[in-house]
Amino acid sequence: MDISCFIIPVAAGLIFGILGYFLGKRSSGKAEGLLVASLQSDLDACKTHTKSLTARISSLEADLASKKTKTAKKKTSLTATAKYLFDEKLAKSVLGKKIKDNDLKIVEGIGPKIEALFNAAGITTWYDLSEASTEKLQAILDAGGENYAMHNPSTWAKQALFAYQGKWQELRDWQAGLLGGKE
Repeated sequence: MDISCFIIPVAAGLIFGILGYFLGKRSSGKAEGLLVASLQSDLDACKTHTKSLTARISSLEADLASKKTKTAKKKTSLTATAKYLFDEKLAKSVLGKKIKDNDLKIVEGIGPKIEALFNAAGITTWYDLSEASTEKLQAILDAGGENYAMHNPSTWAKQALFAYQGKWQELRDWQAGLLGGKE
């Protein structure tokens, strides 16, 4: 056997292996450069988007704070108006019992414990109760536990509105058709 039969294929393999190594190294450097550039542009786009979102959030927070201030001023003026609408003697004559201003327990279905739940949640006046959605009231009851979750607050806002407006006869007539605060 001739030694050249072994040397030529080994030499060719070695030459092509080295050549492939250097060509691969050269082309991967370009690919890495393209990948880095692409990732950098994506990162820059994300940073720009994050800045715009942060600015939008700040704007929305400012709007919310402004609306809360306006709502608080409006609530204060409405609560002050409610005090003028409350006539204890008229309420007692129509409902047949002594009524305190903003006593949530006059609403059919609300007792002392539910009143305490609502007070803890920021619902302390007839106006607050009249403005609350049924879903919000139910969420407060659900958070109080299963003993409270079984109550149905669907008529409570309307009853509270009658009380807030001083419509005692309408409240009495409405409550006459209710059973535990339900229609």
